[in-house]
Amino acid sequence: MLSLLIFLTGAWGASDFPAEAGYASGGERACVMCHIPEDDHPLADIRHSPHGLSGDDRSPAAQLQCQSCHGPSLAHLSVQDGRRPPPAVAFSAETPARQANRACLDCHDDYSQRHWHGSAHEFADVSCVDCHQSHSKTDPMMQRETRERVCLDCHTQVRGEIHRPSSHPMRHQEMSCMDCHAPHGSISDGELREGSLNETCYSCHAEFRGPFLWEHPPVRESCGSCHEPHGSVHDNLLKARGPQLCQQCHSAAFHPSTAPDGGGVPPQGASSSMLQRNCMNCHTDVHGSNHPSGAGQTR
Repeated sequence: MLSLLIFLTGAWGASDFPAEAGYASGGERACVMCHIPEDDHPLADIRHSPHGLSGDDRSPAAQLQCQSCHGPSLAHLSVQDGRRPPPAVAFSAETPARQANRACLDCHDDYSQRHWHGSAHEFADVSCVDCHQSHSKTDPMMQRETRERVCLDCHTQVRGEIHRPSSHPMRHQEMSCMDCHAPHGSISDGELREGSLNETCYSCHAEFRGPFLWEHPPVRESCGSCHEPHGSVHDNLLKARGPQLCQQCHSAAFHPSTAPDGGGVPPQGASSSMLQRNCMNCHTDVHGSNHPSGAGQTR
């Protein structure tokens, strides 16, 4: 083992690496000898990823290779007391998230990471490698058809909500979590990409942006006043079926104050306030209206 260590740290040239104590020379070749495809931590696929492009100065492979991310790892090449010490940064479950993330943020410090510090994921001690796979040919988080699965492994409540009868088309891969959310942090609640929930919704639903002559105050306040963003058992992602939803605010406005109930549903009755689009049978423009009929958003 001693002769192997001398070979790995000397025969391949120490000039490729800094002289600080703890750095092993030999580069990637020293690692590949053990991290073969059959190993628990294979290395070969990294050559097909951006991290393995030795011709790109931005890539770890063009700098200190494996030790660009894993830190000085000379001790990792030897066996001590029957055990092999881990590299300086192992990116394992035992590695503190801040230590592992610091290795990533040394390079990934661009515009998209500007809100990472203080984000919900940082406070939850989420590590970059909990979501990203740097040694793989393709990172699931960088593929639109697979990134949703990575998010839903932790966000199990959302997984259930998107399978409700009314939902955004996420389960059909027509949308992904990152269409609305910024996983590396943002200035908005819920790590939304835009400055507010409404602005995020308007990026697709621009027809509801306004301004309108006759505004509906709850709409201006928040789309979440009436809608469940991830999924609902009611049509159009509504939090409740009308007229129960409407009567949470309009309990006695212009109509009798008695709340419609099952008596307005056949065979007990046939109330227009309960059937089909219920309140929207008359109040068609609930998001706001420019119609001269007035503030009732009626047709």
